[in-house]
Amino acid sequence: MTEEVVQDIGPIDYIVLEWSGQQPTGEAIPYLVELVDRGIIRIIDLAFVQKGEDGTLVELELDQLGVDFEVLDGAASSLIGDDDLAEAASVLEPGTAAAILVYENAWAAPFASALRRNGAQMVASGRIPMDAFVEALEAAEA
Repeated sequence: MTEEVVQDIGPIDYIVLEWSGQQPTGEAIPYLVELVDRGIIRIIDLAFVQKGEDGTLVELELDQLGVDFEVLDGAASSLIGDDDLAEAASVLEPGTAAAILVYENAWAAPFASALRRNGAQMVASGRIPMDAFVEALEAAEA
């Protein structure tokens, strides 16, 4: 990948989503597709896994999920490797299914590019869990 191409990429994030005792139904897929269609995100890689009650991890193919994920065919780039799957498995409960999603925040690419051209670099990043945010709001209102 050329330096020029890298210069134009937005921040890259990943998420691991867990479903207890079941596999995903596909209900959220239209919303994910809308984010892609609107240019808000670009899916870089996607993997589905299942963690057995004994702790073993099995990677699932889209057609094994029993839901029409056809719109996501081709989304996988093989960027998520065995080490990433093992790390995801460490946070999953036994008997769960999970999706691992790597995506570019395409909406931020022009902003990030401008910052990089001006010599800025990200030195910290993080997420505030929704429960913590709601607690903080409630505490501020009290």
